[in-house]
Amino acid sequence: MKGVAYAAAALGLALAAALPFFLKPYGIYLLSLWAVTTIAALGLNLTLGYAGQISLAQGAFVGIGAYATALLGKAGVPFPAAFALSGGLAFLIGWGLGYPALRVQHHYLAFVTLAFSTLVFLVLRNEEWLTGGIYGINNIPRPAFFGWSLAKAPAYYLFTLATLVVLALGEWGMLRSPWGRAFMAVRENPVRALSLGVDTRRYTLMAFAIGSAMGGLAGALYAPLVQFIEPNSFGLGLSLNLLLMVIVGGSGIFLGPFVGAGVAVLLPEWLRVTEGYYLMVYAALVMVLMAFCPSGILGAVRLAFERGTRRRLAPSSSALGERGEA
Repeated sequence: MKGVAYAAAALGLALAAALPFFLKPYGIYLLSLWAVTTIAALGLNLTLGYAGQISLAQGAFVGIGAYATALLGKAGVPFPAAFALSGGLAFLIGWGLGYPALRVQHHYLAFVTLAFSTLVFLVLRNEEWLTGGIYGINNIPRPAFFGWSLAKAPAYYLFTLATLVVLALGEWGMLRSPWGRAFMAVRENPVRALSLGVDTRRYTLMAFAIGSAMGGLAGALYAPLVQFIEPNSFGLGLSLNLLLMVIVGGSGIFLGPFVGAGVAVLLPEWLRVTEGYYLMVYAALVMVLMAFCPSGILGAVRLAFERGTRRRLAPSSSALGERGEA
C-alpha cells in the first residue's frame, strides 16, 4: 500500500508541475489556490487528524499570515523574511490558543476556536488603521528572487508548488519521528500516553502551534496570489471549508488534504457546466460522499485495499489448514 501511495504521489507531482504549460491563466490560478489551501489543510490535518484536537480557527490563521505578509511588504520587508515572520507569528498565537485544549475537549474546544476565529475577523474588519477595515489591502506585489520575477501566473504557481512540497516533506518527516507517534498517542488515549511518559501538555500545544504556523504560511502565499485581501475572505466559511478538505480527503491520512483540497477547490469549477445549480450539485455530492465514505476518499481506498489483501490471503490460509489436518 505504501509503495502504491509513493508512486501515486510522485506521478501526481510530475503532473502538477507540467499542468501550467497546458492551462490558461484562470486554470493556473486555481492550481495555485489548490496548492495554498493544501498547505493550510496539512496544518489542520496535523492538529485534528493526528493530534485529535478540534479547531475551527484555521481560516483565521490564514488571515493572520496574509495580513502580516501584506503589511510587512508595505513596510519594505523582503518577502522571505515576511514569509518566515508570518509563520512565526501564527505559531506563537497558535501556541496560546492551544492552552484551552489542555482544559476542554471535543465540542467545547470547537466553541473556543470558533470564538477566536470570530475575534480575528472582527479585528481585521474594525481596526482600519492597521488592516484597512472593509476596504482591505490591495496592490500586494508578488516577490522576485535573484532576478527571477514571480509576477506571472505560471512562475508563481511553480513557486507555491515547490513551497508545498518542501513543507509537506517536513511534516511527513516529523510524523515519522517520535513526535508523530506522540501526537497519535495523545489522539488515541491521552491518559495512557501520560502514563507512558508522554508530555501530553507539550505535544497538545505543539500540535496547535505547528498546525497554525502552516495556516500562517499558507496565508503568506495567498496574499501575493490574489494581490488583494479583505476580512470576509478569512471568516468562518474558510475554516469550515478547510475542515471539509481534511474530512473529505481522509482525516489522519497524510495525502488526505491533497485530495480534499482538490475536491473543494477544483470540483466546484468543473461543475459550473450545470450553470446556476453547480453549488447544489456540489453540496449533494459531498453529502453522498460522506454518507458512503465517512473515513474520506483515501480512507475508503485504504479500506478497499486492506479487504482485497485479506481476500487474497484467505485461500492460502485455508489451504495451509487443510495440509495440517492431512
